[in-house]
Parts: sequence; C-alpha cells; structure tokens
Amino acid sequence: MTSTAIAVTGLRKAFGDKVVLDGLDFDVAAGSVFSMLGPNGAGKTTTVNVLATLLKADAGTVRVAGHDVATETRQVRAAIGVTGQFAAVDELLSGRENLQLMADLKRVRSGDQVVGRLLERFDLVEAADKMSSTYSGGMRRKLDLAMTLVGSPRIIFLDEPTTGLDPRSRRTMWGIVRELVADGTTIFLTTQYLEEADQLADQVVVLDQGRLVAQGTPEELKRQVPGTHVRLRFADLDELDAAARVLAGATRDDQELILRMPSDGQSRSLRALLDRLDEHDINAQEFSVHTPDLDDVFLALTGRPSAEAVAQ
Repeated sequence: MTSTAIAVTGLRKAFGDKVVLDGLDFDVAAGSVFSMLGPNGAGKTTTVNVLATLLKADAGTVRVAGHDVATETRQVRAAIGVTGQFAAVDELLSGRENLQLMADLKRVRSGDQVVGRLLERFDLVEAADKMSSTYSGGMRRKLDLAMTLVGSPRIIFLDEPTTGLDPRSRRTMWGIVRELVADGTTIFLTTQYLEEADQLADQVVVLDQGRLVAQGTPEELKRQVPGTHVRLRFADLDELDAAARVLAGATRDDQELILRMPSDGQSRSLRALLDRLDEHDINAQEFSVHTPDLDDVFLALTGRPSAEAVAQ
C-alpha cells in the first residue's frame, strides 16, 4: 500500500445552485486517523459519499487506495468499508446472521471463522444469536463496525459513528479505532465531537460551508487560536487587588477571586510571573495554565460552538 491512502485535489460538488464542496484539497496518510470536523451542513457526509464512490463529484480528482474513484470504482470499493451515522443492521437477523450475510456477500473464505473472530473482538459473543432489534445503541454500532470489517478493508470511513452514544460506548468505539490503526488500517473519521478528534486523530481538517478553513494536527490547530493564560485564585479581595496592580493586563473575576493573565505557557515566563508576585509578598491559593482546546478552535474558525459544547 502506498504511503498516501487518500488523495483529494480540487473536489467540487453542488446540488442545483447550492455548492456543497468548494474545491477541497487534502491527503490522508496510510495507517492513520484523519478527522474531518465541521458543523451540520458543512459537507462532511457529502465528502464521505464521494470518496466512498456513492456520489459522483462535479470536478476534481480523488484517489482512494491508489485508485481513481470515478474510473476504478470496483477497485476502490474492494479496499474500503463504510459505517454511517445510523447503524445499517438488519433487525430481523441476529448479530451472527448479519455478519454471516456480509461474509457471504463479500465471498469471504472461512466465513464462519471470520464471523466468530469478529464476535469475540467486539464482545458480542453472548448476544450473537439474539435478534439485533434487541441490541442497545452501543451494541448496534459495534455490530455495524464489525460488519464493515468483514473482508478486512484497508480504509474505513466512519461518518459520525458515535453520535447519540453514551460516554462509555463512545470510549469503547475509540478503543476499537485505536486497535484498527495499530493493525495498519486507515480511518477517515467525521465527527462533531471535538474530544473524539482530539483523542484519536493524527490529522484534522475543519470544513465549513464546503471549504477547508484549517488543517493540521490537533496541537497545531490549538496553537493557531490565541487564549493561553495563567489562572490565579486568591484568598480574598485585598490579595486580588494587590495582584491586579502588579500584573498589568490581567482580567479579573471579583466574585470568584480569580485573575487571568495572558501567557505563552512556557516555564520561563511562568517563573517570571510568580517571581513578580513573590517580590510583593502576594500569594495565590491556586495556580494553573489553561490552553485553547478544539472547542475554541472550532468556534474561532466557524463562528459556532461544537455540538458537544452546545449539549453541555
């Protein structure tokens, strides 16, 4: 497999007069997690559908696993697996039967053995012969991903795979994603959960209104957003007043007795700040450094809070 699993250049897609994807350019490294962030309607699912050969682009070139999605559709489909926002599970079948159906459709050798290994890997052995209609949301998502893995695809598209899951089920899915990548699988993940991208992604792009507005590692994106500061809490208002006089440029919260001082977060500048307080015999009860997170990045780039920030 080449070092680049997915290569996209000038990707455009419109529905009537509405431009959904407006000239996207990005590469996805093989054996990595690539996360596409964006608010609802940004174009994430449309991107996945084009890359997965489910939708034709209007312009641009897209190569997946070394194959052109427009002219080598069959080869692309043989190399990928797709899991959407809603589990594509047949509720009239048991978990085992769903997996066996996929094995038969993909003509997998030793299908029974493959099904057995996947049931064990996803902790579905006890529920294997129960109707999937009785499964919880988390179990359905696990079964859906297990079905996607039948045939051992090299590239997996996960389109908002943990939407609606409880935190425990979400973390279980994260663990499975990490295992897949450790085995050399490439994961293309779309999500509105910024913690998910922060936890899993090697590379992140932010999509807004059909355009890529930023790309980089999670840490690189965080550094693009100003806002690192030192947070100091004091015992009483007199101490707060004294510190505010010494630390010009700090913002204060009289109710919480807190000063926030802009900082680069490096040890030398932190030491200088504390030395200034010490010179004036001022003591902070609490001291911490706060850096921007992906929520701050998302808000700064799109002008909207993320889905998880809204839910909190």
